[in-house]
Amino acid sequence: MTFSTDTLFLTDEIEGFKFCRETRSVNAMTIIICEAGYIDVVLNGQTVHIGKDDIFIRIPTYGQELGPYQYSPDYQFRQLTVSKSIYEEIMFSYMRTEPRWWQKQEYLRLHPVFHMDERVKQFCMAYHNLVALQLTQPQTDYRRQIEQLLGRAGITEIMLYLDHVIGDDAMPRESVNSSDYIFHQFMTMLHEHPHQREVQWFASELNITPKYLSEICKARSGKSASEWIAEITVAEITHLLRHTTASIHDVAVELEFPNTSFFCQYTKKHTGMTPNHFRKQKKD
Repeated sequence: MTFSTDTLFLTDEIEGFKFCRETRSVNAMTIIICEAGYIDVVLNGQTVHIGKDDIFIRIPTYGQELGPYQYSPDYQFRQLTVSKSIYEEIMFSYMRTEPRWWQKQEYLRLHPVFHMDERVKQFCMAYHNLVALQLTQPQTDYRRQIEQLLGRAGITEIMLYLDHVIGDDAMPRESVNSSDYIFHQFMTMLHEHPHQREVQWFASELNITPKYLSEICKARSGKSASEWIAEITVAEITHLLRHTTASIHDVAVELEFPNTSFFCQYTKKHTGMTPNHFRKQKKD
């Protein structure tokens, strides 16, 4: 079976996997659960082996493309792909309560395949079945909300499982040089100070220049420090405008903007829309 919406793609068919790989592989989060056999797929130039009871997770943050693949005759799998916007909403909500949010994202980038224990396998299968069942029903606004909530719940379950997989390591084992350490500290500070929007402030806290911080961020992630700050801020703006009924003034206060006018200018600059237009778009 294969189902597709604007934000979700679900399949257990090779043709569905092939279609998704060709049309959505970069700007989406893809989760593959291997039930039998195996598949070897190229990710970012490296061959990744996914065997029985393995789960594969490709995050969209680094633009890693799914390349050529080959699979065994007995290969059976389940796949869920969610749009980049849904993934970013999940990570934003997660970073608000989880100080290791960046470490887990880094772990998935470095280790896209890990073996599931029986508990997480049962949860993943259950979420997959629930999403599939929802997708067979007539599509309404409520159905779409339920599908997205189920997708978020399943991914959050995996994030919780990573606590067990990673253990108590403070940073990924591959992160050993000073640039990696500074970048990790910067991302941790973004979690602790999400309303701080000046690169100079972060650089001062790290005892480096703003230019050097931006160079490290660019080399490490493809985004400058200011781009990361803007991305976190826009994610929070999106959450408050689309998922709360707070007034524009109250949202500006919540995010510690100096005034409503500056908040509106910032939102227009980074989203192309005023806050009112941005909120109205959700209802249309």
